[in-house]
Amino acid sequence: MDNVTRERAITALNQLPPFSPTLNRLLATLAKEDTSVAEIAGIVEKDTVLAGQVLKLVNSALFARSGTINSVSHAVAILGLNRLRNLALSMSVIRLWKQMRAPEAWSPAAFNLHSVATAILADGLAQRLDVHYPEGAFIAGLLHGMGKMLIAFALPAEFQAMLGEYGEGRAAEVIEHKFLGCSHSELAAMALAQWKLPLEVQRAVKHQHEWLPMREGKRELSSVLHIAHDLAHQLEMGFDSCVVLEQPAIEVVFGDLGLAPEMDRILGAFRKELEALRAFF
Repeated sequence: MDNVTRERAITALNQLPPFSPTLNRLLATLAKEDTSVAEIAGIVEKDTVLAGQVLKLVNSALFARSGTINSVSHAVAILGLNRLRNLALSMSVIRLWKQMRAPEAWSPAAFNLHSVATAILADGLAQRLDVHYPEGAFIAGLLHGMGKMLIAFALPAEFQAMLGEYGEGRAAEVIEHKFLGCSHSELAAMALAQWKLPLEVQRAVKHQHEWLPMREGKRELSSVLHIAHDLAHQLEMGFDSCVVLEQPAIEVVFGDLGLAPEMDRILGAFRKELEALRAFF
């Protein structure tokens, strides 16, 4: 990474809106092994906007409840730890991005859709595969595009120039190194390191477009993130500055993962959860 680009990217990172106390607390729980449902519920309850959003979601068609849920503690009993945290993280991160003034060539709606879609898919796959740090799949998916956003906001001229070359049969990282001397994955990993996210999440985002070998008999989280990212594109939830080279059919992907019998169930759950969350974009 050349020094000028690095300095400009870091400047953009430091100019991002400050994290809310809620988001800081939610991210801190990712590194803890003994996080409880009660702890996550307590964080959500202290943020009235987030608590209202969680209750709205629990009462949506996604959960098809016969009665109205009026308390966060009741919602916790329905959602469970990981799902509650994932939903709370999504809503908190989307709220953060909404505070930013987007450059002309950037589509916040498309970016949010792709990020949340990738997060849901990565989490769904990680729950069913033997993966390092599966609990980090959702946040890795949610923040995997941070580097693209930093480029668009901090280096708008370079971003506009790169848009003209995306889709020409070359990997995004090749194009980014040509213009910037670094890749969006490296920038994203730098951001996550500054935010002190777990090392496994940083590693997954940094290597999201690589096929790392198995480690200690388990898949790397980065490989699940890579698959989820590509599936999101195949399901028409990508955006202009993402490049996806030729890839196998969705049925082949699930077959290679040994998940062919569960494909319809996974994709059905994905579509329902994504549709429920789109109301908050």
